[in-house]
Amino acid sequence: MSKGRVMAVIWRHLYNFKHRADRWVDAFYWPAVDIFLWGLTSVYIRDLATDIPNIVTILLTGLVYWQVVWRSNYEIGVNLLEEIWSDNVVNMFSSPLTVIEWMVAVNLLGVIKMILTIGFAFSLVFFLYGVNVLAVGWLMLPFIVLLLMNGWWIGFLVAGFIIRFGSKIQTLAWSGVYLLAPFSAIYYPVSSLPVWAQKAAGWAPLSYVFEGMRSVLFLGTMDQANLIKSGVLTSVYLLVW
Repeated sequence: MSKGRVMAVIWRHLYNFKHRADRWVDAFYWPAVDIFLWGLTSVYIRDLATDIPNIVTILLTGLVYWQVVWRSNYEIGVNLLEEIWSDNVVNMFSSPLTVIEWMVAVNLLGVIKMILTIGFAFSLVFFLYGVNVLAVGWLMLPFIVLLLMNGWWIGFLVAGFIIRFGSKIQTLAWSGVYLLAPFSAIYYPVSSLPVWAQKAAGWAPLSYVFEGMRSVLFLGTMDQANLIKSGVLTSVYLLVW
């Protein structure tokens, strides 16, 4: 594997990030809109129903950390589409660049942009609503890594569909991950789902991640059982796809 070729792919897309407004919109505008809307909604719900504890923290934490999954998934699918839109796929792979190097590059690119987006989201949530989603420190780190890995396997799955069926299904690149959202327990516990949906959530590694993260937020302890279950499922899906 060539470090130079991996970095070349990363820089190729970072230049797009610099010169194209839509990349800035994806990285900062939409997360900001979500935080504004959900933050104001959660404050309103809290004021109406005072018996629901920590509703603002629950919703905003789920919203912010969902961006990790969405960003890592988005970078794989949309950067593949970028090559298709610019008729650059043949040029790219007629060079010494290998598929593995391209995969490593888009994953690293996703990490870079995820750090920018999440850092912005953390700051916005803190200054607007006084919620510090980093208050529990390093206990969240394993779950953040799992969120990132889940975004990877979803992104590679979507990329496979795009390669197989073409750009006519390109909408999956930014919307496909939301098919898992209802079963991922982002804003609510799995127990609140219908029985059939709870069974489906049992096969969704993200559900264990968000349940475990809420345990860290409100109990201050890491739920190792959820961490292990999510880790096993995530590793299997990542290897399979």
